[in-house]
Amino acid sequence: MSDVHAFIDQNLERFRNELFDFLRIPSVSARTEHKKDLLAAADWLADRMREAGLQVKIEETAGHPIVRGDWQEAGPDAPTVLIYGHYDVQPAEPLDLWDSPPYEPEIREGKLYARGACDDKGQLYVHVKALESHMKTAGTLPCNVIVLAEGEEEVGSENLMPYVREHARELEVDAIIISDTGMMAKGKPTIGASLRGIAYWQLDVTGPATDLHSGSYGGGVINPATALARIIAGFHDDDWHVTIPGFYDDVDEAADFRAKIEDLGYDEDAFLEETGAPSLGGEVGQSTAERLWVRPTCEVNGLLGGYTGEGAKTVLPARAMAKISCRLVPDQDPHKIDELFRKHVANVAPAGVRVEITTIHGGAPWRGNLQGSLYEAAEAALEMAFGAGVVYAGEGGSIPIVPEFEDTLAAPALLMGLGLPGENAHAPNEWFLVENFERGIHAAAELLLRFAQK
Repeated sequence: MSDVHAFIDQNLERFRNELFDFLRIPSVSARTEHKKDLLAAADWLADRMREAGLQVKIEETAGHPIVRGDWQEAGPDAPTVLIYGHYDVQPAEPLDLWDSPPYEPEIREGKLYARGACDDKGQLYVHVKALESHMKTAGTLPCNVIVLAEGEEEVGSENLMPYVREHARELEVDAIIISDTGMMAKGKPTIGASLRGIAYWQLDVTGPATDLHSGSYGGGVINPATALARIIAGFHDDDWHVTIPGFYDDVDEAADFRAKIEDLGYDEDAFLEETGAPSLGGEVGQSTAERLWVRPTCEVNGLLGGYTGEGAKTVLPARAMAKISCRLVPDQDPHKIDELFRKHVANVAPAGVRVEITTIHGGAPWRGNLQGSLYEAAEAALEMAFGAGVVYAGEGGSIPIVPEFEDTLAAPALLMGLGLPGENAHAPNEWFLVENFERGIHAAAELLLRFAQK
């Protein structure tokens, strides 16, 4: 297996070109018109996994299929690892903000621009190529391997865990490896220490039966858009604390983790530059890193109501809508937060309008144990590939299936993220550093070797 890294270096151009083909498929799971594209992406990935030497099945679900690859020839004494990723992507809109078409991959200044480049096609494909590199050079893998690639991560992974629970006995593994997060900075390999959970709703406020002339009717009925604005404005106090009663009751203050955050030397100036905002802000009394990693939030993700076209139209809208999400931290329960949210909105909604709350999805937060042979192997593999020591950092986003994987399979999860700050995942001009794609393949290949040895 000593030739695996030489093989990787010799085939990097081919690996990049294959990733380009993967990224050209607009596998947007949130849009029904892209159902055929999801199937095309699953077929494409299945073919590449077969070429890598895995036994592959496309598992049908009630939604988009799961691509499963197996290789169980390392023997009963070798560990078994599950590698998870997703082939679906976020919608690319607004398209006019992209500097190059989102499904026509382009490299500029060492960055690969395309929807899904980093989240998560590029990071998933790192592991597929690491497996291929072992198989082509040694005809075997250091570990037994199961790959699960789903097509619904961006819409809540509704069908993944039912599949995992149904097949839990055949999915018994010693470790779970996921690359769907990021690094603190370029050249600073990072292992994920925590993830925030999520609770997500749609808020629909309706009033009159139809849009009304704001002169003839304004002041005589409650405006749904104004009512919605009042509800939203009441989610925070002047110190940006969330005002939903009971919201903070179960928050783990994470004293040990906070101490580690202080030692990281988090660069708030770089974070501010990344955002393009005039200044940083948030919950009073917390640093930026603490706000992102150990504190929960309540955010407006979208607003719709009334006339928004060019010029004036004096209309009193019949309805208004908002998308609202809360990011959660240990030990908050998304189901409990859902109940608290509904009760709070019902209490503050003004009379004269109807308010409907639709729960879209939710997921639990996670904090890793960060000890044992899996993490020791990962530290060594990342240091070898990137030539620098590893840091542990939190992740403000959510991957709800991580704690569910650990609970169902009774195995530790490793978050080996390869993205970088400012990569624009979920936004226009998403990118993935080509160097991280290439070094990531080396790290993923080395991780299997190191873990098998331990």
